[in-house]
Amino acid sequence: MNLDSKNIAITGGAGFIGSALAHYLDENFKDTHVLVVDKFRSNETFSNGNLKSFGHFKNLLGFKGEIFAGDINCKDTLQKIADFRPDVIFHEAAISDTTVREQDELVKTNVNAFVNLLDICESGGAKMVYASSGATYGNAKSPQKVGECEAPNNVYGFSKLAMDNIGKIYAKRGVSVVGLRYFNVYGKGEFFKNKTASMILQFGLQILAGKAPRLFEGSDKIKRDFVYIKDIINANLKALDAPSGVYNAATGRARSFQDIADILQREIGVNLGNEYIKNPYLGSYQFHTQADIEPTKKALGYESQWSLEEGIKDYLPEIKRIFKEEING
Repeated sequence: MNLDSKNIAITGGAGFIGSALAHYLDENFKDTHVLVVDKFRSNETFSNGNLKSFGHFKNLLGFKGEIFAGDINCKDTLQKIADFRPDVIFHEAAISDTTVREQDELVKTNVNAFVNLLDICESGGAKMVYASSGATYGNAKSPQKVGECEAPNNVYGFSKLAMDNIGKIYAKRGVSVVGLRYFNVYGKGEFFKNKTASMILQFGLQILAGKAPRLFEGSDKIKRDFVYIKDIINANLKALDAPSGVYNAATGRARSFQDIADILQREIGVNLGNEYIKNPYLGSYQFHTQADIEPTKKALGYESQWSLEEGIKDYLPEIKRIFKEEING
């Protein structure tokens, strides 16, 4: 899709992936009108103590497009998006914390609001590209394939699977709907996710503080498909020309938490050893994720460009900046 002179709305645009998309479009498509919609953070928390919204103004410093502060559950926010007459909606807004216990609030935000946005797409002819998740697979054996063994083990994964199913209903009605099942995304912009930020960032900050990284016991056997933010931006852009459907957005390779700690120590130039702690999330935890990205390659022309080693090396200057300016500034 040629994005020149197009109207593009990004929900969750002050969050991690949404802000990365906003900056990329702002910098590379000068004639594109970008509207960022985000709830922005307050001190409001869930019962688990984590913030209800991670959107942060610092993620949008340098962005020159339009910004609207609003909750996607609110009619005023939905009306703002509809009045914008988007050609594309990149829907990144969600409650993405897998440890949230408030099922009612999570399903309303993730599922109901998605339906309302799809209605806007249907009435205005907009294309929808939205964030699904590898959490839809639960403990399915690797490689995880779209349409197979989808049994989420938390309400977040359940809500994303519900979104995928609803997206297919709208696609049958003629709406262009592409869902991208993000696996473990890391990179610039995630710092303000606090405790839900990637282990790449968390281990990196621990090591820079002179501490041994704290890993769960058996971390050499806990493997995930870690995907760099620049790959995810690429997947979103390629999704604009893809047929409606749900696709894995990942690398297709599983790497261990131990790999991350080792790569970071090597890149930083230290050897602090490791500290091992018990895993408190047994029962709702994915121990091995590895996406099948063959259908994504065929439909989107997408292929991961960043290995874990390359992604961490590219990300490390930003981790060092965070440590210096955000943690100790």
